[in-house]
Amino acid sequence: MNLRLTWVQPEDLLGHELRQAAEDGRDARAVAARWAEAGGPPAPETAGASEVPRPHLRPLAAELLDTLTTLPAPLSAREPTDLADIRALTTPHTAPPPAPGGAGARDALRDRLHAAWLGRAAGCLLGKPVEKLPLTAIRDLARATGNWPLSSWFTARGVPPDLLAAHPWNRRSAPTSLAENIDGMPEDDDLNYPLLNLLLLQRHGRGFTTADVARLWLDELPAGRTFTAERVAYRNLLDGIEPPLTAVHRNPFREWIGAQIRADVHGWTHPGDPAAAAEQAYRDATLTHTANGVYGAMFVAATLATAATGTADVHRSLAEGLAVIPPRSRLAQAVRRGVGLARDTPDFDTVVDRLHTELGGYHWVHAVPNAALLAAALTHADGDFTRSICAAVSGGWDTDSNGATAGSVAGLLAGHPDRLPEHWTSPLKNRLASSVPSFDGVGFDTLAELTHLEAVRP
Repeated sequence: MNLRLTWVQPEDLLGHELRQAAEDGRDARAVAARWAEAGGPPAPETAGASEVPRPHLRPLAAELLDTLTTLPAPLSAREPTDLADIRALTTPHTAPPPAPGGAGARDALRDRLHAAWLGRAAGCLLGKPVEKLPLTAIRDLARATGNWPLSSWFTARGVPPDLLAAHPWNRRSAPTSLAENIDGMPEDDDLNYPLLNLLLLQRHGRGFTTADVARLWLDELPAGRTFTAERVAYRNLLDGIEPPLTAVHRNPFREWIGAQIRADVHGWTHPGDPAAAAEQAYRDATLTHTANGVYGAMFVAATLATAATGTADVHRSLAEGLAVIPPRSRLAQAVRRGVGLARDTPDFDTVVDRLHTELGGYHWVHAVPNAALLAAALTHADGDFTRSICAAVSGGWDTDSNGATAGSVAGLLAGHPDRLPEHWTSPLKNRLASSVPSFDGVGFDTLAELTHLEAVRP
């Protein structure tokens, strides 16, 4: 039996690291030439392992991965990872968290959090069946059932067989995420990580360390349910490598979207204090990510912290999110581009096409293009829940992750579960499956209550 371990084998990582080097300005031509001369493959396009095993290239790949980390990084001054350096480049609004207030204020925050959990689940579920599909396939599949512009769940009913054969649904997700199959919210890493961070706050409070995050993962998170940067960091922990080196040792995915999908609880529990939310997200993110990968988490956490007040619209929320990350970073520039295009372009498909043209050179799971698309979707939807999640998913790239974060923001802005359209919430059946054992089968109302307790904890 031949077991392929995805996302960790050096011969599969090397191509991704060469791509990362090209993006962050390192001169990797000599390394690339050695790899090509040895017959090394490019990075796998969508999966975590190349189609043809090449274990004979593993020693060389490991050597070259280590060589690449020693190359000078020209963008490091404007894209630092150290928190003090990030703060030196930013001017976020700092404010103490709002007082808990009376029973009415506490109930209102709990309702917003309930809507945010539901929104995150619905947006994630909407994007699951089309994850990894190209943009043209997403559009063709939806149009085949009269669901374009996207406004409801994807379905296989009515899709011509030849189209389904050409663009099969995500293999793992289709049985649980097409309209005809939904029966509660299925397990997904986009929901597992908020659950883990809720556990993190329950056990360690807001003063948790990155090492606390690592220990919690080893205790509660199955290794097989980690992907990309998270799996590399998990492997590094098992090899005795400690944070923050876990984020950089043979980890070409350190600027991908993984930390961004872990940021929600940090924002939800800091209503009105985006700077504190971003700092908390930073301590989580640096277990696995650097630079733009960290900024994605900080941006989302600060955006959510602002939306959680119940007094800010989506545009102010996004602006507060931008304020906590280095303004000349690629992620900040991409977010501003997404916002600008969405404000100036009535047709959202045109916005998406422009973003794919300008940012399509990145991997589809990279934080930079996905943050741009997320910001564009939220801006164009102007707070409307259905439009927010549908725009985020219809734009392609990491569909379930972008749908989840868009739903989280739009749920907070809606303010109450009853203000979310029932056709998005009723199929969830107030039930979430999870590979985090203590939360499997939990209700979203229970999660709202538990999250609220952390939000108001002194």
